[in-house]
Amino acid sequence: MKIGFFDSGIGGITVLYDTLKVLPNEDYIYYADTLNVPYGPKPKDEVKKYIFSAIDFIIKQEVKAVVIACNTATSVAIEELRNKYSIPIVGMEPAIKPAVEKDRDANKRVLVTATALTLKEEKLHNLIAKLDNEHVVDLLPLPGLVQFSEKLEFNEEIVLPYLKEQLSKYDFNNYETIVLGCTHFSYFKDMFRKLALSHIKVIDGNIGTANNLKRILKEMNSLNEGNGSITFYNSGFKIQDKAGLDKYNRLFKRLDTINE
Repeated sequence: MKIGFFDSGIGGITVLYDTLKVLPNEDYIYYADTLNVPYGPKPKDEVKKYIFSAIDFIIKQEVKAVVIACNTATSVAIEELRNKYSIPIVGMEPAIKPAVEKDRDANKRVLVTATALTLKEEKLHNLIAKLDNEHVVDLLPLPGLVQFSEKLEFNEEIVLPYLKEQLSKYDFNNYETIVLGCTHFSYFKDMFRKLALSHIKVIDGNIGTANNLKRILKEMNSLNEGNGSITFYNSGFKIQDKAGLDKYNRLFKRLDTINE
């Protein structure tokens, strides 16, 4: 049986990329809700309808687990999804815990970037309240990065001015970590590193999610010996044409370049 991956768009490919390192022999379905991306600016109830429609579709493909590779979707719907379905539903969580861990510099702050909807949700604020005892976490929405990545716009000459403007209000001498709390943002790790000072760590929750998925499948005795195949769907339509598949190949190559 396959593993389902879901995202509002192509951001979840960054999670699948890391999962392929941890579980290279599994077979995957990747569902991008390209007709309705972005989720961040939309009302919560509208986003929930899109999410449940997508997960219903994925479940019908007889998957053994689903990864909600989208921080916004996790924030607004993860508990309801787990209540509805009997198979494991693995969500994303911004990497706040490692960012505020005990061995960090007590005088330095943490900047959490995400979509506006993720940053508004109670789930995130409960997580911060639980972990951020010293009140060092600041929040910054970066909706433009979702738009750039969906257009496959990774040109530094276009993206860096946007990032530079958004980050200009922060003195990075006072920060130790930037948390990428949207899976789309991981396509721009190299640009965050270029703008931030050399001591700043830029982290996401992708590998933690991949490891959590592996642990769950191992406990279920459900690890496969497949060939690492991926079937892509855009809002329920199977991608088989060369142009559509080339788009996803470009995204994997982009991540190869960042992680060299």
